[in-house]
Amino acid sequence: MVPAVIDETVLQDIIRFKDAIHGFNIKPIIEVKNAYNSLLINYDLVCRNFENEVNLLKKIYKSSDLEHDIVSKLWMIPVCYDPVFGIDLDAISIEKKLSKEAIIKRHSEAVYTVYFIGFLPGFLYLGGLDKSLHIPRKSTPRLQIEKGAVAIGGQQTGVYPNASPGGWNIIGNTPVAFFNPKLEPPCFAKAGDKIVFKPVSLKEYNKIKMLVDAGVYQLENELVND
Repeated sequence: MVPAVIDETVLQDIIRFKDAIHGFNIKPIIEVKNAYNSLLINYDLVCRNFENEVNLLKKIYKSSDLEHDIVSKLWMIPVCYDPVFGIDLDAISIEKKLSKEAIIKRHSEAVYTVYFIGFLPGFLYLGGLDKSLHIPRKSTPRLQIEKGAVAIGGQQTGVYPNASPGGWNIIGNTPVAFFNPKLEPPCFAKAGDKIVFKPVSLKEYNKIKMLVDAGVYQLENELVND
């Protein structure tokens, strides 16, 4: 039984189990996805025997080397916290009794862990937000959030990969594309990866966006081992 908690050790255990399942190449299984502390295993239309499949998964978990290092990447994401984008910074500043500069500093100094991708294609659920920035989602979600909006919701932060409704608190925007169906994989990051937000000026933001739109921007990243 996996503990029902949001914890990086639990996440690593789940990712190792997911990798092991992929390694066995079980024919009826067509997709394996993880969340904070669970796995969703999708089978084809024919499942030969449910009990047998469960026993096989238990066998894989017990027999696999779940202590191997997880090779992941650290992604440096440029973010502009200018007031034109950070439309909720004033409200957060008042509620938290922190200056906007302090909010930006604390948000951009953390190293975040990608727990899973959901809600929208390319929406990364990130853990590691400074506790002083934890703030409830809005009671009434906005009907339209701008693509690339960097936001805080509860104890998490994330980036809206496309324009959509949303109830998180918006503090900035990134010009980086988090989802591109023309690429494989369409989202550059995966569960277990790390994210850091690099503050940039509005001028720098516009320069990066031109490169992104032209398809020539190279996102900074480096390998890390967990």
